[in-house]
Amino acid sequence: MVSAVKVFKKTSPNGKVTAYLSRRDFVDHITHTAPVDGVVVVEDEYLRGRRIFARVAVAYRYGRPEDEVMGLNFFKEFELVNNEVALQRSDSDLSDIQKRLLSNFGASAHPFSVILPQQAPCSVFLDNGNDDTSQPMGVTYELRLYVSEKKEERPHKRNSVNFAVRRVQFAPLEIASRRPHTLVSRGFTLSSGRLNLELSLGREIYNHGQPIEAHISVNNGSKKTVKSIMVEVIQHVEVTMISCQFNRVVASLESKEGCPITPGNNFTKTYIVTPLVSTNKRRYGIAFEGHTKDQDVNLASSTLVPMGKPANDALGIIVSYSVKVKLSCGAIGGELSADLPFKLMHPNPAAHKFPLRKSRSIDKIEFEEFARLRRSFSMADDQN
Repeated sequence: MVSAVKVFKKTSPNGKVTAYLSRRDFVDHITHTAPVDGVVVVEDEYLRGRRIFARVAVAYRYGRPEDEVMGLNFFKEFELVNNEVALQRSDSDLSDIQKRLLSNFGASAHPFSVILPQQAPCSVFLDNGNDDTSQPMGVTYELRLYVSEKKEERPHKRNSVNFAVRRVQFAPLEIASRRPHTLVSRGFTLSSGRLNLELSLGREIYNHGQPIEAHISVNNGSKKTVKSIMVEVIQHVEVTMISCQFNRVVASLESKEGCPITPGNNFTKTYIVTPLVSTNKRRYGIAFEGHTKDQDVNLASSTLVPMGKPANDALGIIVSYSVKVKLSCGAIGGELSADLPFKLMHPNPAAHKFPLRKSRSIDKIEFEEFARLRRSFSMADDQN
């Protein structure tokens, strides 16, 4: 069986610098971030004493360009990494793909590996509700390989290669067996008894596109009547750059089945809600993992932080999710609500793929011209 691996290729405008990437995602494993590695091909006669650098910059856009008036600027860019690509070859710590590319291109090929700081934010985009915009709000990364005499010089477009890359997180390999659960109760003024609501979820972590099971149990020991039940999936977004927090409902279901729940009666049911991209496009403030014009876009994954550290320590755009159930008792009676947080993420590729770095031989390499707006995952996502 032939083992083929896709490698992404891009060439500078002057045709002198060509870079090959084996993956386009910095995968955050919480304890460490996997590097983005590849090979850059530059002829020695073109270098003429100059050096090759690998630079990663993160850009924050936390406001619309059309709102930048009176000196306001809603865009910040920071250089996270700027390392020189060593021209001396060393087979230690090279992936199988890098070794194969080096053997294909000879002495003009130089391996590189770029590692982001652990505190670097995840790639998240905010929908601004405008189909025509070319500058989405959010956190974007750019990997640039360029030739220069020193890294302090501003890279020239003619002899540099730019890649749009991401920093992503996957669900932990060890899925917790704990089922989120909560019990809330409310009493009413000038009325005896209490209204009790028990809410639980089928699991703590759901994959994108999976239906979410909300199990509810209502015990009406009060004198009020429950007239309807609302189940909502809420996306919580915090933009740390401007200390802004807001919530968006990404899926909802209203039901009157079993209602009215009169005093002294009980009601138990499981409701299914599924947050989907198709029902949330062109809604201002919804957080996505990519541009909404892409076919493989998803709602933004939950932001994970290391054990023992508060979520507020994360940078960029922090995303979390919760299920909220509301029991409506009418305009006078008010409502009783319960919230349960959960995580919405991609499954970890390590759970169903074999590692490429050391254990699997590569029989064929397929080169693909790099598309800037493409956001799908690499075939060679790091498994370590």
